[in-house]
Amino acid sequence: MKYTLFFLLSFTLFLSCQSSIGSQKDSNHQYTNHLVDQSSPYLLQHAHNPVDWYPWGDEALNRAKTENKMLIISVGYSACHWCHVMEHESFEDTTVAKVMNENFICIKVDREERPDIDDVYMTACRAATGNGCGWPLNAFALPDGRPVWAGTYFPKKEWIDILNYFLNEREKNSDKMEEYALNLTKGIQNSEEIKINTGAVNFSKADLNKIGTNFLKQIDFKRGGRKGTQKFPMPNNYEFLLRYHDVTKDQKALEAVTKTLDEMAAGGIYDQLGGGFARYAVDSEWHVPHFEKMLYDNGQLVGLYGSAYRLTKNPRYKEVLEETLGFINRELTDSNGGFYSSLDADSEGEEGKFYVWTSQEIDSLLTNENDRKIFRAYYDVKKKGNWEHNKNVLRYRQTIASVGEKLKVSEADIVAALDRSKKILFNYRATRVRPGLDDKILTGWNALMLSGYVEAYRALGDEAYLETAVKNANFIKNTMLQKDFRLNRNYKSKKSVINAFLDDYALTIKAFTDLYQVTFNEEWLQLASGMADYVITHFHDPATGMFHYTSDLDPPLIVRKMELADNVIPGSNSAMARSLFALGTFLYQPKYLELSQQMMNNIATTVVPSEQPSFYSNWCNLYLQMTHTPYEVAVIGDDFATKQKALMGQFLPNAFFLGGKTEGSMALLEGKLQEDRTMIYVCQNKVCKLPVEDVEKAVTLIQ
Repeated sequence: MKYTLFFLLSFTLFLSCQSSIGSQKDSNHQYTNHLVDQSSPYLLQHAHNPVDWYPWGDEALNRAKTENKMLIISVGYSACHWCHVMEHESFEDTTVAKVMNENFICIKVDREERPDIDDVYMTACRAATGNGCGWPLNAFALPDGRPVWAGTYFPKKEWIDILNYFLNEREKNSDKMEEYALNLTKGIQNSEEIKINTGAVNFSKADLNKIGTNFLKQIDFKRGGRKGTQKFPMPNNYEFLLRYHDVTKDQKALEAVTKTLDEMAAGGIYDQLGGGFARYAVDSEWHVPHFEKMLYDNGQLVGLYGSAYRLTKNPRYKEVLEETLGFINRELTDSNGGFYSSLDADSEGEEGKFYVWTSQEIDSLLTNENDRKIFRAYYDVKKKGNWEHNKNVLRYRQTIASVGEKLKVSEADIVAALDRSKKILFNYRATRVRPGLDDKILTGWNALMLSGYVEAYRALGDEAYLETAVKNANFIKNTMLQKDFRLNRNYKSKKSVINAFLDDYALTIKAFTDLYQVTFNEEWLQLASGMADYVITHFHDPATGMFHYTSDLDPPLIVRKMELADNVIPGSNSAMARSLFALGTFLYQPKYLELSQQMMNNIATTVVPSEQPSFYSNWCNLYLQMTHTPYEVAVIGDDFATKQKALMGQFLPNAFFLGGKTEGSMALLEGKLQEDRTMIYVCQNKVCKLPVEDVEKAVTLIQ
């Protein structure tokens, strides 16, 4: 896309942003601004800046129009390292704050609570600068909210220069500013345009293989992940490759997954002591993480490692699964059953301080000489550190067998020594100042974690995982879901005030559908169907066959966007399309299936020829299901639970499971109950093979 934007001056604008100055005072703080009554931990971090921040809303927007002042819209999130840096350098500085307060209306946005606002101004940033966009995101907009420019982090001096530049431009070149806003807003409106595809549906296995081939071209088969200088987990990519391997038996697809999971589990991106994954690695070897831990990553990675364990039975995947869920239970789970959003990268103002070690610290804690030698050898501990400032990020590059051979110690003794040492270091680490916790609860992210727990239950059969999944689903049902099937997005301090977005609905529908398949409790399908109907009423765009990101009940932004591509979290349209496909299959509901098929048909002309299909990985999953008809596997009779659990442990990703002790209300189960027998029916498109009683025979029919 081409934009005739920007400024002759955009050369100065790549470097920085800061600032602050406030309004009222209270007994505990010198400054207090309009964020003080918010529930978002990120907004509250800025509530006592001298910058007179407002939350997004009518009060700030109306004041900007009344006073004819430009808006500064600053977007970030609680765990963001550079957001903290910018706050300290600029937004806590009274000189900077004075300039901002006197000349602009300043709005702070938590991107996790309001991804719709973030998306609009992030798109503006990419249009204005071409690249280099991230968080904190700082946009300059006219009083009506139309952006004229956006950038990211800026050091204090350059931020002041930028503030003065826009003051000068608005005063002397207001016509140019209007032109910038017009062009940029058009660019945002056109950024994800799609037309309805009225042509014949033609989802072919040949095109699926083309997608798979292009997918594999991007894989780093030496270190796993995508090729590149940084490594992001991107769990949905590897879900697709696992499914692609299942239907094609392509061994390179399986190798891409196992190499990635092995390298991640061995790297510093994985918390070797406490479990759980950081957001990404800043290098090509998964060594040094950007230390923040996000719920959305860990929920999806739990599911991915669970699926991979079901297929490979690799014991390391089981360990990672159990350790990561231990981390979630210990640090990101609320007593009400909800899951918190993230842990900060920083503690005591230093990124990663909680997680890294000097050689001297390790030596002083591990007083057993043999245990110390084993730990240092296995976890790559260097006297001068394996990272900066003489610090070590724990990772392993050798096998237990190779370490044992070098040190002349048995593998059993190596494992025992590592277990002892890890407990000592973990317990000591617990006494350190902890990273900040963002304890808001977000519906869509909770749904990802709920699906992760369901997959962990499938993989390991641990009833505690199912209990946690059901408790979380009940929290969403009782707290976030309204009687008319409208969802809320956020929950914090008993407040839930933001209308949910498309991804919240789509991911929750998927999670409830997943939960049905391991409980056979029809309530979860009924709730999922109610939400799907609500989405069709309030989000669907008949002109394109796709769904808007925001409801028609939401106050409009400058554009009403659609989310088409997939990112680290599957895009909301692809997630909705897959949810409709699953629900349509379970409930024998042609309307859902037709909507899903139309959405896939719309996007297929982009996905199939793409050299980068990983940007559409969740669409690729749906394409696979539409070229390889899923199995409907019904387990029905008094002993359904035993056979259901035996089937769960198998890797059967292209099957939907349904059933129970009785036929219930589902059309797909009608006429399948046989007296005094528990039967397994393997069907496709509602056409069933002869039922069997033996689980292994059923698996053979599916495979």
